[in-house]
Amino acid sequence: MQDAKHIRRQRLKLILIFVVFVAPMVAAWGMVELRIGIPDHHTAHGEVDLELPLLEEWPLTTFVVNDQGLAVNDQDEWTLAFDCSQNCDERKDELWRLHRALGREAPRLIRLRIGGDPQPLPGEIASEWQQLPSWREENSVWLLDPQGRPALAFDASVATKYVLDDIQHLFKVNPQ
Repeated sequence: MQDAKHIRRQRLKLILIFVVFVAPMVAAWGMVELRIGIPDHHTAHGEVDLELPLLEEWPLTTFVVNDQGLAVNDQDEWTLAFDCSQNCDERKDELWRLHRALGREAPRLIRLRIGGDPQPLPGEIASEWQQLPSWREENSVWLLDPQGRPALAFDASVATKYVLDDIQHLFKVNPQ
């Protein structure tokens, strides 16, 4: 009688070990086949806008450069351009903080403020619209690659932390 209990207990242990190792594989197979628990949307918070022209084609006045002598279209620097038509002080402060939050990656980004106070903040270039383009939206933010091509466009409703997430992701997948 004692041996039969012992054998059943050993079989139960073997079955439990089998279940522990097979259950995750069955669950993963079910997720793939039934599309349960797999995200269907992209992870970027900005939109890829293929209609945006290159930065050099934007109808901007000459750039007011800060004391650091920053220039647009440096080979390694991305450009964060933003329209500063409403709530400009708040928006430029948020984006300055975003720039600081990049830490050691901060030199890879230049902020181009379009509108607002003509005096630029550190790490920022100020400009104005010569004429309002049809694709412009108030308080929008655009991220442009080092060649001046638009990578992502963010409307005014996108929180700054999501813009930061997208920039960090792009910097990670596009090392210097």
